[in-house]
Parts: sequence; structure tokens; C-alpha cells
Amino acid sequence: MNQRLKTYFLSYRSTATLAFFRLAFGLMMLFSLIRFAAHGWIDKFYIQPDFHFKYYGFEWVKPLGNFTYLLYIVAGIAAFCVAIGLKYRVAIITFFLTFTYIELMDLTYYLNHYYFITIVSFVLIFLPANANFSVDAYKNKELAFAKIPRWNTDILKVLLAIVYIYAGIAKINSDWLFEAMPLRIWLPSKADLPLIGPLLKEVWVAYAFSWIGMIYDLVIVFILMYKPTRWFGFFLVVVFHVLTRVLFPIGVFPFVMIISSLIFFDANFHQKVLYYISRLLKISTEVWQNGKTKVVQFTGLYNSKLAFLSAFLLFQLAFPFRYMLYPNELFWTEEGFRFSWRVMLMEKAGYAEFKVTDATTKKTIHVDNSEFLTRFQEKQMSFQPDFILQYAHYLHQHYKKLGIDDPIVTVESYVALNGRLSRTYINPTINLAEQYDTFQHKNWILPFNDTIKGF
Repeated sequence: MNQRLKTYFLSYRSTATLAFFRLAFGLMMLFSLIRFAAHGWIDKFYIQPDFHFKYYGFEWVKPLGNFTYLLYIVAGIAAFCVAIGLKYRVAIITFFLTFTYIELMDLTYYLNHYYFITIVSFVLIFLPANANFSVDAYKNKELAFAKIPRWNTDILKVLLAIVYIYAGIAKINSDWLFEAMPLRIWLPSKADLPLIGPLLKEVWVAYAFSWIGMIYDLVIVFILMYKPTRWFGFFLVVVFHVLTRVLFPIGVFPFVMIISSLIFFDANFHQKVLYYISRLLKISTEVWQNGKTKVVQFTGLYNSKLAFLSAFLLFQLAFPFRYMLYPNELFWTEEGFRFSWRVMLMEKAGYAEFKVTDATTKKTIHVDNSEFLTRFQEKQMSFQPDFILQYAHYLHQHYKKLGIDDPIVTVESYVALNGRLSRTYINPTINLAEQYDTFQHKNWILPFNDTIKGF
């Protein structure tokens, strides 16, 4: 191993930072799951619909009927156990598996921060996050440590940095910076807000938000990393995410990012927070204030873990740029769009009317999408090619069961992107039932015939 790398991997930091993150992450996830259930979204999103859009390669993941509630309960219990550090390793593995399964049940509800939660919970499996302020360490003093290898907290900082910086890079495009799109469409709809509402109708405000948002995403990590500007950076994080929470329906994403940004603070801050919580709960901190260091032993297993997590980080760095392998405009085809930290960059509206034709009699049926999809599923399907393809195959099977011979499924679809005029989206002569989803370019998506410059 390179000497500089070896020196880095032999440096140590307080366990308080990772323990604080574990506690905050677990409680935030528990709150998120309870919030989801309290809104009735388990029934509305996963149990009521007859059809669910699938992630490519994960078609086998399906809602479990009423047992879906049990899945949420298990995930919630696991999140709570992660927070308090009880049976930590089992708890974080259980949370990762259940939460990921939940997210894979229906592609309709994909959000960037759900993906972030999945990869963070995956990485936490490999970290000794129960070495401090945990039930595990309280019951078993051999698990308690005051210091752990530095990379155990740095890897979480890198994941957070990827989210912010990649989101900033994605905003360096002509629609966002020179057309203020899609904020010019969205902000005026919030003109009824008190105080700032009237300003949101002004075009210059949309431009200001666009440029400030891009700069914020690109530099906030560096402001948080530098000690003299750290509190100012956290103030910016709170203002930015509270404002986005007020303006846009983005769920718990702002809270996840606010809490996660605290990992950039010094261990003294995390130690003080844990100390005050300990006093509040009347918990003795002597167990984990033992001065012990979890010394690195470069065994085969440990080296394998380092190699695996390094490869995982490299994958996270490269995967968002896979869109460069596809022709045509990314925002139009969305090939390589997901899992790339592109947050709220486009306003797309679509219309899709499907026709099913009997291959023998040539009799044609015009499909009423509301018979098969919820309103939200139909909206998402109307402008995303893989949704349109999945739905076409569903219609093919449905009408085949009704006795139609080899149903031919075509679609007349129109999409408007970032304020442009609506134009034909999918080749209307293509029988979508004969097309299959792959990682290759979908050549039945019609050209964008416009240019959005940038990343």
C-alpha cells in the first residue's frame, strides 16, 4: 500500500462524530417512515394501485399487499435500533434491506434523497458506528472505543459532497442559467406566500435563485469543511433548505441534508451534543470515554473491505456521468438521468394516448389510462420513456388475456420541456409491445431538435 495512503488509514478520529451521525440518521429515518405511514401513502401508493412501474433488473420486487405495512414496521424498528445502537450490525443491515425493498417497489416515487439514504445505510453496514453512545457498547465494553480510523467518517463526508457538488455541476446548463428554467415556471405559482410571495412573480428573482442555487451547491461543502466559515456554512444550509421546503414539495429531503451537514463539524461539537443528551437521559458516559483506540490491523479481510468501499466510491463518482454514453438530449430521453443527483432541473408535461390493435382483425381500442393507473402514475408515465414502455407491455398482456390476438400497442404522445412548445415524443408507428428495455439507447424516442448546452 502507498505510504501516504497507509499513513491516512492509520490516522484516527473521535467516535463521537460517527455516533452522532448514527443517532441523527436513525431518528430521521424513523420520522420519515412514520410520516409516510401517517399520510396514508402506504395504502395509496403501494396497495391500492393494480399496476406498479419497476426498476430495470428489479422487476421481481413487488408490494406485499397488507404485509407492506409489516415491511414498514420492520424498517421503523430497525431505524430506531440503529439510532440507539442496539444490535447495530443486524439493525443497519435490516434497515438497508427493508428500505431499499420499499424504494424498489414502484419507480413512480423515485427521489434522489431516497437513493442517498440507501447508499448511506449501505456504507454504515461497514462502519463501527456503535463504538460510542450505543446500547451495544454500554452492554459490552469491548465494543466501546474513543477513537476509530479517520476514514470511517470521511467516507460519509465524501458521499454528501458528491450529492452537493454533482447537483451544482448539473445546474451548469443553458436552461438553468440563461433561461432560469424551470424556476420561471414554478416560482410564480407560489406568489400567494406571505412576505416573499409578490417577489416570486419577478423574472429576475428566478434568475437570482438559479445562479445562487448553482453556486451554493458547488461551494457549500468547502465552506463547511473550513473551520472559520463552518457556522456560516451551516446557516446557509438551514436557510437554503428551509426555503426550498417552503417553495417545493420535496418531503424530508431538506431535513436529511441539514442533519447530514453536521458531520462536517468538529468532534467536540458532536461530543457536547451527546453529553447533553446523556445528562438529559441520565446515562453515564464513562463506558465510551475510555481512551481506547480501535487500532487498524491490515488483515486480508480489512484490506478487502477497504478495496470494496474504494471501488464503491469510484462507482458513485463515475455512474452519474453515464449519460455521456447516450445520444440525444439527456433531459429529453432521461437515459442516465436517475441516480445522478439532478435535482429539480426540468419541468416536463406530457400527454400519452395508447391504442391497442388486434393483429388479425385490425380492430383498434383507445385506452383510458385512468382505468389502470393512478393520476400520479399517469402523470409520471406521460413523459418518461421507460414508463411508457412498461405500460405498453402491461396493456399488451392485459388485452391478450381479453382475447385480442397479438395486441399491437402504439402511443400518440407529446411532451413539453422547460417551457418549450409540446412536440411528438415517441414514434407513433412503433409497436411498443415488440420493444424491450435495455441499457441501450431507445431509438423509438423521437429527436429533441433543440440544444441544452452544459452538463
